[in-house]
Amino acid sequence: LQWYHRRVREAVVSTQSTGEDHSNRNRLAKLLRWQSSNDEEEMTSLEGYVERMKEKQDHIYFMSGTTRAECEKSPFVEKLLKKGYEVIYLIDPIDEYCVQNLPEFEGKKFQNAAKENLNLQDNDKVKETMEKLGRDYDTMLNWLKEKVLTSGIDKAILSTRLVESPCALVASQYGYSGNMERIMKSQAYAKSGGQDVPNQKKILELNPFHPLVQEMNKLYKADEDGEQAKDLAHALYDTALLRSGYSLKDTVAFSERMDKLLRKSYSIDMSAKVEIPPEFDEEEKPASTEEVPASEETPVSEEKPKDEL
Repeated sequence: LQWYHRRVREAVVSTQSTGEDHSNRNRLAKLLRWQSSNDEEEMTSLEGYVERMKEKQDHIYFMSGTTRAECEKSPFVEKLLKKGYEVIYLIDPIDEYCVQNLPEFEGKKFQNAAKENLNLQDNDKVKETMEKLGRDYDTMLNWLKEKVLTSGIDKAILSTRLVESPCALVASQYGYSGNMERIMKSQAYAKSGGQDVPNQKKILELNPFHPLVQEMNKLYKADEDGEQAKDLAHALYDTALLRSGYSLKDTVAFSERMDKLLRKSYSIDMSAKVEIPPEFDEEEKPASTEEVPASEETPVSEEKPKDEL
């Protein structure tokens, strides 16, 4: 059965490359089956998903990853699941290619939960609250983009898609999601012997209700040039990279920042050094190779032949 589902997805992808007509692609789309948040065991068809869509829902939401558990725990689906929207989980490497070749199904467009412009049907009250928060966070967001995370992000904005997570790195509309970037890097490595995929800047979305984000805003306002605000910003960015499915570019810098934050958390002096006992640095003396004088050598007794006994 799994083999059959994969062949259908491959057929959908091939319709784009061979230029087959739209009607044939739609017929194939009706045969597709994916896991979704609607049921832990049964797979869903697109027709079934559309039938269960909430009122005024315009998009078919999907999340891609290496496993179902990874998709379920992704920061990108936190608000979608909380609001009761069904999310399709794409866990086969070909799945995201397949969806890219299906711009819509029965008039409903597909929406990658890991990309920008996620429409959550926010009401006017939510929009008003976010506008007020935007005025409070505006200068900090600009500081993140212009001074702290310049090489890594295209912009920093406040998010309504996050519930428990402090932040997430969102791909632009035409950028790579974390899962797609992993696939592209793997393919590029196999084809070119290690050539990397060009780096694309992401959008940093921040949860204005999370204590860490609120603390960063306070630290920034107190001293925008201070190390505390910058260290927290970098730590949030690094963890957002990992949680969003991307890879760390500089693991050494990440480790050093974690060391600094852990020292602060446990009130360990920043200047405290690793003290290794001197005996661990002593070189082992080579074994003596002096020759034993011939006179001191122990004579080897010779056995007499049995016939001489």
